[in-house]
Amino acid sequence: MLLPNLPAALKTAYRGRFAPSPSGQLHFGSLVAALGSYLQAKSMQGSWQVRIDDLDPPREVAGAAADILQTLMAYGLNWDGEVIYQSKRSQAYEKVLAQLAAQKLCYGCACTRKKIKLQGGLYLGCCRDKQLPFNGNALRINLQNQGKPTCHFYDQLQGELYLNSSEAREDFIIKRKDGLYAYNLAVVVDDIDQGITEVVRGADLLNTTGKQIALYQLLNIPPPKYIHLPVAVTSPGQKLSKQNHALAINKDNPIPTLLRALDFLGHTVTNNVDTTTCSKILEWAIENWCLHKIPAQHEIQI
Repeated sequence: MLLPNLPAALKTAYRGRFAPSPSGQLHFGSLVAALGSYLQAKSMQGSWQVRIDDLDPPREVAGAAADILQTLMAYGLNWDGEVIYQSKRSQAYEKVLAQLAAQKLCYGCACTRKKIKLQGGLYLGCCRDKQLPFNGNALRINLQNQGKPTCHFYDQLQGELYLNSSEAREDFIIKRKDGLYAYNLAVVVDDIDQGITEVVRGADLLNTTGKQIALYQLLNIPPPKYIHLPVAVTSPGQKLSKQNHALAINKDNPIPTLLRALDFLGHTVTNNVDTTTCSKILEWAIENWCLHKIPAQHEIQI
């Protein structure tokens, strides 16, 4: 796989992104991820892309994608370029799947979730050598054939991180049995095609990073840098999420929530700063943005 046909300057310039799923309105935890990725990009004089991860229709909420974009604009988080929708990118995903298949780097798998759970919860490679058809079965990456499991990586905020070696060596799904593309495949293909140089997101996605780096390696493309921000939780292990019915952030009066999100990220706005508009607050935040100020934790209780 080759890098996309981006202008030479964009292949080296900083390009960040925020990629929410339209399964509900933006909550405080989503705002933290959006704000952190935005400030990191702008402090590097880079571009900030927005991508809607709408790959799972059963989980989507009608109107959520439009509401997310309206909320970002209300908070002054204006993106660069056009918004990308994963639901319109099946051709790109199929191209990469065909490449992986041609190199024998993926295979069909008929194992059910129930069977995997009975075997301890991790896939043990039962179908790796069965040569099952791709149609009607899930597709799994073949990390045993030229693959190199990623058991640790360096995070720009969290430092050197070590992953569960058994999970890292698992042949993970890249296309589901129902025909939907798996998150780990889509996010890597999209980040490559958008020329993303650094991924800033919540620490709840740490376990997926090793799988994604392994896929980059199979595609012979250098992975981006990573920053995993602390996740807002209501109690240990209970993150704010749409599934947990986290309250949507206020679009009509965004300033108090924006200031709260900056404080969460270790950037408390001082009394001498003009806080009359989101744009004024963000100007200050870009100028004062510093990774060393962000708590290097996986979770912060709010």
